[in-house]
Amino acid sequence: MKAWIGGWSIATKLFVLQLVMIVVLAALAVVWIWADARADVERDAAAKSLAVAETLAADPYVAAALGTPDPTARLQPYAVSVMHEAGIDFITIMAPDRVRYTHPDPTRIGQEFLGNIDRALAGDSFTETYTGTLGPSVRAVVPVLADDGEVVALVAAGVTVSNTQVALGGRIATVLLAALAMIAIGAVIAWLLSRYLRRVTWGRGAEEMSRMFSYYEGVLHSIGEGLVLQDRSNAVVLYNDRAAELLGLPRRPATATSAVPLAQLDLPRAVADVLSRTDSAVDEIAITPTHVLVIDRDVIVSRGRSRGGGRIGTVTTLRDHTELQELSGELETMTTLSDALRSQAHEFANRLHTIIALIELDRPADAAALASSELALSQALADRLLSAVEEPVLLALLLGKAAQASERGIAFEIDLPDRLEPTSVPARDLITIVGNLIDNALDAAARTSAPAVHVAVEATDAALRIAVGDSGTGPGEGDRVFDLGVTTKEATGHGIGLALVRQAVIRLGGRIRVLGSTFEVTLPLTATPTPAAAIPATTRTAVNDADTSEGAGDA
Repeated sequence: MKAWIGGWSIATKLFVLQLVMIVVLAALAVVWIWADARADVERDAAAKSLAVAETLAADPYVAAALGTPDPTARLQPYAVSVMHEAGIDFITIMAPDRVRYTHPDPTRIGQEFLGNIDRALAGDSFTETYTGTLGPSVRAVVPVLADDGEVVALVAAGVTVSNTQVALGGRIATVLLAALAMIAIGAVIAWLLSRYLRRVTWGRGAEEMSRMFSYYEGVLHSIGEGLVLQDRSNAVVLYNDRAAELLGLPRRPATATSAVPLAQLDLPRAVADVLSRTDSAVDEIAITPTHVLVIDRDVIVSRGRSRGGGRIGTVTTLRDHTELQELSGELETMTTLSDALRSQAHEFANRLHTIIALIELDRPADAAALASSELALSQALADRLLSAVEEPVLLALLLGKAAQASERGIAFEIDLPDRLEPTSVPARDLITIVGNLIDNALDAAARTSAPAVHVAVEATDAALRIAVGDSGTGPGEGDRVFDLGVTTKEATGHGIGLALVRQAVIRLGGRIRVLGSTFEVTLPLTATPTPAAAIPATTRTAVNDADTSEGAGDA
Protein backbone atom coordinates (compact mmCIF):
# COMPACT_ATOMS: atom_id res chain seq x y z
CA MET A 1 0.00 0.00 0.00
CA LYS A 2 2.80 2.41 0.95
CA ALA A 3 4.71 1.63 -2.24
CA TRP A 4 1.53 2.09 -4.27
CA ILE A 5 0.77 5.50 -2.74
CA GLY A 6 4.45 6.46 -2.98
CA GLY A 7 4.19 6.28 -6.77
CA TRP A 8 1.47 8.93 -6.89
CA SER A 9 2.35 12.42 -8.05
CA ILE A 10 2.11 15.38 -5.69
CA ALA A 11 -1.00 16.58 -7.50
CA THR A 12 -2.74 13.20 -7.09
CA LYS A 13 -1.85 12.99 -3.41
CA LEU A 14 -3.09 16.51 -2.80
CA PHE A 15 -6.33 15.84 -4.66
CA VAL A 16 -7.02 12.65 -2.69
CA LEU A 17 -6.09 14.34 0.60
CA GLN A 18 -8.39 17.29 -0.07
CA LEU A 19 -11.23 15.01 -1.15
CA VAL A 20 -10.89 12.88 2.00
CA MET A 21 -10.81 16.00 4.17
CA ILE A 22 -13.94 17.39 2.50
CA VAL A 23 -15.79 14.08 2.93
CA VAL A 24 -14.77 13.79 6.59
CA LEU A 25 -15.74 17.39 7.31
CA ALA A 26 -19.07 16.91 5.53
CA ALA A 27 -19.74 13.71 7.51
CA LEU A 28 -18.92 15.45 10.78
CA ALA A 29 -21.22 18.32 9.81
CA VAL A 30 -24.04 15.89 9.02
CA VAL A 31 -23.60 14.08 12.35
CA TRP A 32 -23.51 17.34 14.29
CA ILE A 33 -26.52 18.80 12.48
CA TRP A 34 -28.43 15.52 12.83
CA ALA A 35 -27.78 15.39 16.58
CA ASP A 36 -28.77 19.03 16.98
CA ALA A 37 -31.87 18.59 14.84
CA ARG A 38 -32.90 15.46 16.75
CA ALA A 39 -32.61 17.31 20.03
CA ASP A 40 -34.74 20.13 18.60
CA VAL A 41 -37.39 17.70 17.33
CA GLU A 42 -37.57 15.83 20.63
CA ARG A 43 -37.69 19.10 22.51
CA ASP A 44 -40.54 20.34 20.30
CA ALA A 45 -42.38 17.04 20.72
CA ALA A 46 -42.01 17.19 24.51
CA ALA A 47 -43.22 20.79 24.61
CA LYS A 48 -46.20 19.96 22.39
CA SER A 49 -47.08 16.88 24.44
CA LEU A 50 -46.83 18.86 27.68
CA ALA A 51 -49.06 21.63 26.31
CA VAL A 52 -51.74 19.15 25.21
CA ALA A 53 -51.59 17.23 28.51
CA GLU A 54 -51.80 20.40 30.59
CA THR A 55 -54.73 21.63 28.48
CA LEU A 56 -56.64 18.40 29.04
CA ALA A 57 -55.77 18.34 32.75
CA ALA A 58 -57.26 21.80 33.16
CA ASP A 59 -60.30 21.11 30.94
CA PRO A 60 -63.57 21.18 33.01
CA TYR A 61 -65.02 18.58 30.67
CA VAL A 62 -62.34 16.10 31.75
CA ALA A 63 -62.95 16.88 35.42
CA ALA A 64 -66.70 16.43 34.94
CA ALA A 65 -66.27 13.14 33.08
CA LEU A 66 -64.05 11.78 35.85
CA GLY A 67 -66.94 12.21 38.26
CA THR A 68 -69.30 9.94 36.28
CA PRO A 69 -69.68 6.19 36.88
CA ASP A 70 -68.13 5.39 33.45
CA PRO A 71 -65.40 8.02 32.59
CA THR A 72 -64.27 6.01 29.55
CA ALA A 73 -67.59 6.47 27.77
CA ARG A 74 -67.16 10.21 27.68
CA LEU A 75 -63.33 10.61 27.71
CA GLN A 76 -62.35 8.05 25.01
CA PRO A 77 -64.10 9.81 22.08
CA TYR A 78 -62.94 13.16 23.39
CA ALA A 79 -59.28 12.01 23.70
CA VAL A 80 -59.30 10.50 20.20
CA SER A 81 -60.71 13.72 18.75
CA VAL A 82 -58.09 15.91 20.52
CA MET A 83 -55.32 13.45 19.54
CA HIS A 84 -56.16 13.75 15.84
CA GLU A 85 -56.61 17.52 15.91
CA ALA A 86 -53.37 18.16 17.89
CA GLY A 87 -51.26 15.69 15.90
CA ILE A 88 -50.44 13.63 18.97
CA ASP A 89 -49.87 9.90 18.73
CA PHE A 90 -51.56 9.01 21.99
CA ILE A 91 -53.52 10.55 24.86
CA THR A 92 -54.01 8.42 27.94
CA ILE A 93 -56.19 9.55 30.84
CA MET A 94 -55.79 7.29 33.86
CA ALA A 95 -56.72 6.94 37.50
CA PRO A 96 -54.07 7.54 40.18
CA ASP A 97 -53.69 3.74 40.39
CA ARG A 98 -52.54 3.60 36.72
CA VAL A 99 -55.79 2.17 35.32
CA ARG A 100 -56.39 3.62 31.87
CA TYR A 101 -59.61 5.46 31.00
CA THR A 102 -58.50 6.14 27.42
CA HIS A 103 -55.99 4.70 24.94
CA PRO A 104 -55.47 4.79 21.15
CA ASP A 105 -55.96 1.00 21.25
CA PRO A 106 -59.36 0.45 22.91
CA THR A 107 -58.42 -3.10 23.90
CA ARG A 108 -55.89 -1.68 26.35
CA ILE A 109 -58.41 0.45 28.22
CA GLY A 110 -58.68 -0.75 31.80
CA GLN A 111 -55.10 -1.98 31.88
CA GLU A 112 -52.32 -0.33 33.82
CA PHE A 113 -50.31 2.52 32.31
CA LEU A 114 -46.66 1.71 31.62
CA GLY A 115 -44.28 4.46 32.62
CA ASN A 116 -43.25 6.73 35.46
CA ILE A 117 -46.01 8.63 37.27
CA ASP A 118 -44.46 9.21 40.70
CA ARG A 119 -43.67 12.90 40.07
CA ALA A 120 -47.17 13.46 38.65
CA LEU A 121 -48.73 11.84 41.73
CA ALA A 122 -46.73 14.32 43.77
CA GLY A 123 -48.39 17.15 41.83
CA ASP A 124 -45.59 17.91 39.31
CA SER A 125 -45.77 17.81 35.53
CA PHE A 126 -42.80 16.24 33.64
CA THR A 127 -41.68 14.86 30.28
CA GLU A 128 -39.69 11.74 29.44
CA THR A 129 -38.75 9.31 26.66
CA TYR A 130 -40.15 5.92 27.47
CA THR A 131 -40.93 2.67 25.63
CA GLY A 132 -44.54 1.78 26.20
CA THR A 133 -47.18 -0.27 24.41
CA LEU A 134 -46.77 1.88 21.26
CA GLY A 135 -42.96 1.69 21.33
CA PRO A 136 -40.46 4.42 22.24
CA SER A 137 -42.16 7.76 22.69
CA VAL A 138 -41.62 11.29 23.99
CA ARG A 139 -44.39 11.82 26.54
CA ALA A 140 -45.61 14.31 29.09
CA VAL A 141 -47.50 13.33 32.30
CA VAL A 142 -49.65 15.97 34.04
CA PRO A 143 -51.77 15.53 37.20
CA VAL A 144 -55.47 16.42 37.25
CA LEU A 145 -56.13 18.21 40.55
CA ALA A 146 -59.39 18.57 42.45
CA ASP A 147 -60.42 21.83 44.05
CA ASP A 148 -58.69 20.82 47.26
CA GLY A 149 -55.45 20.02 45.38
CA GLU A 150 -55.85 16.25 45.50
CA VAL A 151 -54.65 14.30 42.43
CA VAL A 152 -57.80 12.65 41.05
CA ALA A 153 -56.39 11.54 37.66
CA LEU A 154 -53.38 11.75 35.36
CA VAL A 155 -53.15 12.79 31.70
CA ALA A 156 -50.32 11.37 29.52
CA ALA A 157 -49.82 12.70 25.97
CA GLY A 158 -46.97 11.86 23.64
CA VAL A 159 -45.40 11.38 20.21
CA THR A 160 -43.74 8.12 19.17
CA VAL A 161 -40.05 8.24 18.23
CA SER A 162 -40.79 7.01 14.67
CA ASN A 163 -42.79 10.16 14.03
CA THR A 164 -40.02 12.37 15.40
CA GLN A 165 -37.60 10.63 13.01
CA VAL A 166 -39.96 11.37 10.12
CA ALA A 167 -39.82 15.05 11.05
CA LEU A 168 -36.02 14.82 11.35
CA GLY A 169 -35.63 13.15 7.96
CA GLY A 170 -36.48 16.32 6.04
CA ARG A 171 -33.75 18.25 7.77
CA ILE A 172 -31.19 15.48 7.27
CA ALA A 173 -31.99 15.33 3.55
CA THR A 174 -31.30 19.06 3.26
CA VAL A 175 -28.04 18.65 5.17
CA LEU A 176 -26.95 15.71 2.99
CA LEU A 177 -27.67 17.65 -0.19
CA ALA A 178 -25.63 20.58 1.12
CA ALA A 179 -22.78 18.20 2.08
CA LEU A 180 -22.82 16.60 -1.38
CA ALA A 181 -22.74 20.03 -2.99
CA MET A 182 -19.81 21.00 -0.79
CA ILE A 183 -17.99 17.78 -1.70
CA ALA A 184 -18.60 18.40 -5.41
CA ILE A 185 -17.40 22.02 -5.26
CA GLY A 186 -14.37 21.05 -3.16
CA ALA A 187 -13.54 18.20 -5.53
CA VAL A 188 -13.63 20.52 -8.54
CA ILE A 189 -11.37 23.05 -6.79
CA ALA A 190 -9.01 20.27 -5.67
CA TRP A 191 -8.92 18.88 -9.21
CA LEU A 192 -8.06 22.28 -10.68
CA LEU A 193 -5.32 22.75 -8.08
CA SER A 194 -3.97 19.25 -8.67
CA ARG A 195 -3.93 19.91 -12.41
CA TYR A 196 -1.83 23.03 -11.85
CA LEU A 197 0.57 21.15 -9.56
CA ARG A 198 0.83 18.30 -12.04
CA ARG A 199 1.88 20.81 -14.69
CA VAL A 200 4.51 22.60 -12.60
CA THR A 201 5.93 19.40 -11.08
CA TRP A 202 5.84 17.51 -14.41
CA GLY A 203 3.74 14.79 -12.76
CA ARG A 204 6.49 13.70 -10.38
CA GLY A 205 5.85 12.38 -6.89
CA ALA A 206 7.22 13.88 -3.70
CA GLU A 207 9.75 11.09 -3.17
CA GLU A 208 10.93 11.35 -6.77
CA MET A 209 11.32 15.12 -6.53
CA SER A 210 13.21 14.78 -3.25
CA ARG A 211 15.52 12.22 -4.80
CA MET A 212 16.06 14.38 -7.88
CA PHE A 213 16.78 17.42 -5.72
CA SER A 214 19.41 15.45 -3.80
CA TYR A 215 21.01 14.34 -7.07
CA TYR A 216 20.96 17.85 -8.52
CA GLU A 217 22.40 19.33 -5.33
CA GLY A 218 25.24 16.79 -5.40
CA VAL A 219 25.96 17.39 -9.08
CA LEU A 220 25.77 21.16 -8.63
CA HIS A 221 28.55 21.25 -6.06
CA SER A 222 30.69 18.43 -7.45
CA ILE A 223 31.25 19.61 -11.02
CA GLY A 224 34.49 21.38 -11.80
CA GLU A 225 32.80 24.23 -13.67
CA GLY A 226 31.19 27.26 -12.10
CA LEU A 227 27.40 27.35 -12.38
CA VAL A 228 25.18 30.42 -11.95
CA LEU A 229 21.37 30.23 -12.12
CA GLN A 230 19.35 33.41 -12.70
CA ASP A 231 15.63 34.12 -12.84
CA ARG A 232 13.78 36.07 -15.52
CA SER A 233 14.85 39.39 -13.93
CA ASN A 234 18.53 38.25 -13.99
CA ALA A 235 18.67 38.07 -10.19
CA VAL A 236 21.02 35.30 -9.06
CA VAL A 237 19.02 32.38 -7.66
CA LEU A 238 21.89 29.98 -7.06
CA TYR A 239 25.59 29.51 -7.68
CA ASN A 240 27.82 26.60 -6.76
CA ASP A 241 31.08 26.52 -4.80
CA ARG A 242 33.21 26.60 -7.94
CA ALA A 243 31.46 29.74 -9.20
CA ALA A 244 32.01 31.37 -5.81
CA GLU A 245 35.72 30.55 -6.08
CA LEU A 246 36.06 31.84 -9.64
CA LEU A 247 34.11 35.06 -9.02
CA GLY A 248 35.44 35.85 -5.55
CA LEU A 249 32.00 35.51 -3.92
CA PRO A 250 31.15 34.09 -0.48
CA ARG A 251 29.79 30.57 -0.53
CA ARG A 252 26.01 30.54 -0.73
CA PRO A 253 24.33 28.67 2.17
CA ALA A 254 22.37 25.59 1.17
CA THR A 255 19.31 26.96 3.00
CA ALA A 256 19.29 30.26 1.07
CA THR A 257 16.18 30.52 -1.10
CA SER A 258 15.85 34.20 -2.01
CA ALA A 259 17.26 35.58 -5.27
CA VAL A 260 20.03 38.18 -5.02
CA PRO A 261 19.92 41.13 -7.46
CA LEU A 262 22.96 41.23 -9.73
CA ALA A 263 23.86 44.76 -8.58
CA GLN A 264 24.35 43.53 -4.99
CA LEU A 265 27.09 41.10 -5.98
CA ASP A 266 30.67 42.36 -6.28
CA LEU A 267 31.34 40.79 -9.66
CA PRO A 268 34.14 41.53 -12.11
CA ARG A 269 32.85 43.89 -14.76
CA ALA A 270 33.49 41.49 -17.64
CA VAL A 271 31.39 38.79 -15.96
CA ALA A 272 28.67 41.21 -14.82
CA ASP A 273 28.24 42.45 -18.40
CA VAL A 274 27.51 38.91 -19.59
CA LEU A 275 25.19 38.03 -16.69
CA SER A 276 23.17 41.22 -17.14
CA ARG A 277 22.16 40.28 -20.68
CA THR A 278 19.05 38.34 -21.63
CA ASP A 279 20.45 36.40 -24.58
CA SER A 280 22.60 33.29 -24.85
CA ALA A 281 26.39 33.24 -24.99
CA VAL A 282 28.80 30.67 -26.41
CA ASP A 283 32.47 30.52 -25.42
CA GLU A 284 32.74 34.18 -24.48
CA ILE A 285 36.01 35.08 -22.77
CA ALA A 286 36.01 37.23 -19.63
CA ILE A 287 39.21 38.16 -17.88
CA THR A 288 38.97 38.84 -14.15
CA PRO A 289 41.84 39.95 -11.92
CA THR A 290 42.61 36.31 -11.13
CA HIS A 291 41.16 34.13 -13.88
CA VAL A 292 40.54 33.79 -17.57
CA LEU A 293 36.97 32.53 -17.83
CA VAL A 294 35.13 31.01 -20.78
CA ILE A 295 31.40 31.66 -20.37
CA ASP A 296 28.50 29.72 -21.86
CA ARG A 297 24.96 30.88 -21.19
CA ASP A 298 21.65 29.22 -22.07
CA VAL A 299 18.14 30.62 -21.76
CA ILE A 300 15.78 28.25 -19.92
CA VAL A 301 12.23 28.05 -21.25
CA SER A 302 9.42 26.42 -19.28
CA ARG A 303 7.92 23.24 -20.70
CA GLY A 304 4.46 24.38 -19.65
CA ARG A 305 1.95 25.79 -22.08
CA SER A 306 -0.08 29.00 -22.12
CA ARG A 307 0.59 31.12 -19.05
CA GLY A 308 3.08 28.61 -17.62
CA GLY A 309 5.41 28.78 -20.64
CA GLY A 310 8.06 31.28 -21.67
CA ARG A 311 11.48 32.33 -20.40
CA ILE A 312 12.02 31.51 -16.74
CA GLY A 313 15.72 32.30 -16.41
CA THR A 314 19.23 31.44 -17.53
CA VAL A 315 21.95 28.92 -16.70
CA THR A 316 25.55 30.15 -16.99
CA THR A 317 28.63 27.93 -16.85
CA LEU A 318 32.09 29.29 -16.09
CA ARG A 319 35.21 27.40 -17.19
CA ASP A 320 38.60 28.40 -15.88
CA HIS A 321 41.09 28.71 -18.75
CA THR A 322 43.73 30.57 -16.73
CA GLU A 323 46.19 27.72 -16.69
CA LEU A 324 45.40 26.91 -20.32
CA GLN A 325 46.15 30.47 -21.39
CA GLU A 326 49.33 30.51 -19.32
CA LEU A 327 50.42 27.19 -20.79
CA SER A 328 49.58 28.52 -24.25
CA GLY A 329 51.82 31.51 -23.54
CA GLU A 330 54.62 29.24 -22.39
CA LEU A 331 54.14 27.04 -25.46
CA GLU A 332 54.20 30.08 -27.71
CA THR A 333 57.43 31.23 -26.05
CA MET A 334 58.97 27.80 -26.47
CA THR A 335 57.82 27.75 -30.08
CA THR A 336 59.45 31.13 -30.58
CA LEU A 337 62.69 29.81 -29.12
CA SER A 338 62.48 26.70 -31.27
CA ASP A 339 61.82 28.71 -34.44
CA ALA A 340 64.63 31.10 -33.56
CA LEU A 341 67.05 28.23 -33.01
CA ARG A 342 65.95 26.59 -36.25
CA SER A 343 66.40 29.78 -38.24
CA GLN A 344 69.72 30.47 -36.55
CA ALA A 345 70.89 26.97 -37.35
CA HIS A 346 69.97 27.53 -40.98
CA GLU A 347 71.68 30.93 -40.96
CA PHE A 348 74.79 29.56 -39.30
CA ALA A 349 74.89 26.75 -41.87
CA ASN A 350 74.86 29.32 -44.66
CA ARG A 351 77.61 31.33 -42.98
CA LEU A 352 79.63 28.18 -42.36
CA HIS A 353 79.39 27.30 -46.05
CA THR A 354 80.52 30.81 -46.89
CA ILE A 355 83.52 30.56 -44.54
CA ILE A 356 84.46 27.16 -46.03
CA ALA A 357 84.21 28.62 -49.53
CA LEU A 358 86.48 31.53 -48.54
CA ILE A 359 89.04 29.09 -47.18
CA GLU A 360 88.85 27.04 -50.37
CA LEU A 361 89.39 30.25 -52.33
CA ASP A 362 92.58 30.71 -50.31
CA ARG A 363 91.21 33.74 -48.50
CA PRO A 364 91.63 32.65 -44.86
CA ALA A 365 91.81 36.20 -43.55
CA ASP A 366 88.37 37.07 -44.93
CA ALA A 367 86.95 33.79 -43.56
CA ALA A 368 88.37 34.49 -40.10
CA ALA A 369 87.04 38.03 -40.12
CA LEU A 370 83.52 36.87 -41.08
CA ALA A 371 83.48 34.16 -38.42
CA SER A 372 84.80 36.35 -35.63
CA SER A 373 82.45 39.26 -36.39
CA GLU A 374 79.30 37.12 -36.31
CA LEU A 375 80.48 35.23 -33.26
CA ALA A 376 81.37 38.36 -31.37
CA LEU A 377 77.98 39.97 -32.03
CA SER A 378 75.87 37.08 -30.70
CA GLN A 379 78.31 35.98 -28.05
CA ALA A 380 78.52 39.42 -26.54
CA LEU A 381 74.79 39.48 -25.85
CA ALA A 382 74.79 35.93 -24.48
CA ASP A 383 77.75 36.63 -22.24
CA ARG A 384 76.10 39.81 -20.98
CA LEU A 385 72.91 37.99 -20.08
CA LEU A 386 74.64 34.98 -18.55
CA SER A 387 76.86 37.11 -16.38
CA ALA A 388 74.11 39.42 -15.13
CA VAL A 389 70.90 37.40 -14.94
CA GLU A 390 70.46 34.51 -12.51
CA GLU A 391 66.69 34.33 -13.06
CA PRO A 392 66.54 31.30 -15.43
CA VAL A 393 63.10 31.98 -16.87
CA LEU A 394 63.84 35.63 -17.62
CA LEU A 395 67.25 34.69 -19.04
CA ALA A 396 65.80 32.13 -21.44
CA LEU A 397 62.98 34.45 -22.42
CA LEU A 398 65.32 37.37 -23.24
CA LEU A 399 67.67 35.15 -25.23
CA GLY A 400 64.78 33.74 -27.26
CA LYS A 401 63.24 37.15 -27.93
CA ALA A 402 66.65 38.53 -28.91
CA ALA A 403 67.03 35.75 -31.46
CA GLN A 404 63.52 36.38 -32.73
CA ALA A 405 64.21 40.11 -33.08
CA SER A 406 67.44 39.40 -34.92
CA GLU A 407 65.61 37.12 -37.32
CA ARG A 408 63.04 39.83 -38.03
CA GLY A 409 65.68 42.49 -38.46
CA ILE A 410 64.70 44.45 -35.36
CA ALA A 411 67.29 46.06 -33.13
CA PHE A 412 66.93 44.53 -29.68
CA GLU A 413 68.55 46.40 -26.81
CA ILE A 414 68.63 45.09 -23.25
CA ASP A 415 69.48 47.29 -20.25
CA LEU A 416 70.38 45.07 -17.27
CA PRO A 417 71.79 45.71 -13.81
CA ASP A 418 75.22 44.34 -12.92
CA ARG A 419 73.55 41.50 -11.05
CA LEU A 420 69.97 40.21 -11.13
CA GLU A 421 69.34 37.63 -8.44
CA PRO A 422 66.54 35.04 -8.72
CA THR A 423 63.18 36.65 -7.93
CA SER A 424 60.03 35.41 -6.19
CA VAL A 425 57.87 36.12 -9.24
CA PRO A 426 56.19 32.88 -10.44
CA ALA A 427 57.64 31.64 -13.73
CA ARG A 428 54.27 31.52 -15.49
CA ASP A 429 53.43 35.09 -14.55
CA LEU A 430 56.89 36.26 -15.62
CA ILE A 431 56.47 34.60 -19.02
CA THR A 432 52.95 36.07 -19.39
CA ILE A 433 54.04 39.61 -18.54
CA VAL A 434 57.43 39.90 -20.26
CA GLY A 435 56.60 37.62 -23.20
CA ASN A 436 53.41 39.47 -24.16
CA LEU A 437 54.98 42.91 -23.75
CA ILE A 438 57.99 42.03 -25.92
CA ASP A 439 55.80 40.33 -28.54
CA ASN A 440 53.60 43.43 -28.78
CA ALA A 441 56.68 45.67 -28.95
CA LEU A 442 58.22 43.57 -31.75
CA ASP A 443 55.00 43.72 -33.76
CA ALA A 444 54.70 47.49 -33.25
CA ALA A 445 58.38 48.09 -34.13
CA ALA A 446 58.15 45.95 -37.27
CA ARG A 447 55.73 48.49 -38.75
CA THR A 448 58.25 51.36 -38.42
CA SER A 449 61.09 52.41 -40.72
CA ALA A 450 63.78 51.93 -38.06
CA PRO A 451 62.49 49.03 -35.97
CA ALA A 452 63.89 48.81 -32.49
CA VAL A 453 62.84 47.36 -29.13
CA HIS A 454 64.33 48.32 -25.80
CA VAL A 455 63.99 46.21 -22.64
CA ALA A 456 65.11 47.53 -19.27
CA VAL A 457 65.21 45.40 -16.13
CA GLU A 458 65.86 46.84 -12.69
CA ALA A 459 65.65 45.06 -9.35
CA THR A 460 65.70 46.28 -5.76
CA ASP A 461 65.11 44.48 -2.50
CA ALA A 462 61.41 45.32 -2.69
CA ALA A 463 60.45 45.34 -6.35
CA LEU A 464 61.26 44.19 -9.85
CA ARG A 465 60.81 46.83 -12.57
CA ILE A 466 60.52 45.82 -16.21
CA ALA A 467 60.13 48.40 -19.00
CA VAL A 468 59.50 47.44 -22.62
CA GLY A 469 59.49 50.11 -25.31
CA ASP A 470 59.52 50.19 -29.09
CA SER A 471 60.06 52.57 -31.95
CA GLY A 472 56.34 52.84 -32.67
CA THR A 473 54.03 55.75 -31.89
CA GLY A 474 51.87 53.86 -29.43
CA PRO A 475 48.24 52.70 -29.53
CA GLY A 476 45.42 55.19 -29.81
CA GLU A 477 43.24 53.36 -27.28
CA GLY A 478 44.98 54.74 -24.22
CA ASP A 479 43.97 52.93 -21.04
CA ARG A 480 41.49 50.80 -23.02
CA VAL A 481 44.41 48.90 -24.49
CA PHE A 482 44.21 46.57 -21.47
CA ASP A 483 40.55 45.70 -22.05
CA LEU A 484 39.66 42.29 -23.45
CA GLY A 485 39.17 42.39 -27.22
CA VAL A 486 40.98 45.70 -27.79
CA THR A 487 43.77 45.22 -30.34
CA THR A 488 45.83 47.31 -32.74
CA LYS A 489 46.94 44.33 -34.83
CA GLU A 490 43.93 44.61 -37.13
CA ALA A 491 43.01 41.15 -38.41
CA THR A 492 45.85 39.34 -36.65
CA GLY A 493 45.08 40.46 -33.10
CA HIS A 494 42.82 38.82 -30.54
CA GLY A 495 42.88 41.48 -27.83
CA ILE A 496 43.80 39.09 -25.03
CA GLY A 497 47.56 39.52 -24.54
CA LEU A 498 47.60 42.80 -22.60
CA ALA A 499 44.45 41.80 -20.72
CA LEU A 500 46.38 38.77 -19.44
CA VAL A 501 49.32 41.03 -18.57
CA ARG A 502 47.08 43.30 -16.53
CA GLN A 503 45.51 40.30 -14.79
CA ALA A 504 48.87 38.86 -13.81
CA VAL A 505 50.18 42.24 -12.60
CA ILE A 506 47.13 42.88 -10.40
CA ARG A 507 47.20 39.32 -9.07
CA LEU A 508 50.83 39.80 -7.99
CA GLY A 509 49.98 43.10 -6.30
CA GLY A 510 51.95 45.22 -8.80
CA ARG A 511 51.09 48.03 -11.19
CA ILE A 512 51.49 48.76 -14.87
CA ARG A 513 51.92 52.13 -16.55
CA VAL A 514 51.98 53.24 -20.16
CA LEU A 515 54.40 56.10 -20.83
CA GLY A 516 54.46 57.05 -24.48
CA SER A 517 55.65 53.95 -26.30
CA THR A 518 56.87 52.19 -23.17
CA PHE A 519 55.02 49.77 -20.90
CA GLU A 520 56.42 49.81 -17.39
CA VAL A 521 55.60 47.03 -14.92
CA THR A 522 56.52 47.11 -11.25
CA LEU A 523 56.18 43.87 -9.30
CA PRO A 524 56.68 43.59 -5.51
CA LEU A 525 59.09 40.84 -4.56
CA THR A 526 57.80 40.28 -1.04
CA ALA A 527 54.10 41.21 -1.32
CA THR A 528 51.36 38.63 -1.05
CA PRO A 529 49.40 38.15 -4.29
CA THR A 530 46.15 40.09 -4.22
CA PRO A 531 43.00 37.90 -4.04
CA ALA A 532 40.11 38.72 -6.32
CA ALA A 533 37.75 39.62 -3.48
CA ALA A 534 40.19 42.20 -2.14
CA ILE A 535 40.59 44.12 -5.40
CA PRO A 536 38.27 47.14 -5.60
CA ALA A 537 35.71 47.14 -8.37
CA THR A 538 37.32 50.17 -10.00
CA THR A 539 40.65 48.37 -10.20
CA ARG A 540 38.98 45.44 -11.94
CA THR A 541 37.75 47.60 -14.77
CA ALA A 542 40.78 49.83 -15.35
CA VAL A 543 44.37 49.48 -14.30
CA ASN A 544 45.35 52.49 -12.21
CA ASP A 545 43.74 55.17 -14.35
CA ALA A 546 45.88 57.82 -12.73
CA ASP A 547 49.07 56.03 -13.76
CA THR A 548 47.94 55.11 -17.29
CA SER A 549 48.38 57.35 -20.29
CA GLU A 550 48.39 56.86 -24.02
CA GLY A 551 51.17 54.50 -24.98
CA ALA A 552 52.51 52.05 -27.41
CA GLY A 553 52.29 48.37 -27.93
CA ASP A 554 49.57 46.31 -29.54
CA ALA A 555 46.95 44.33 -27.74
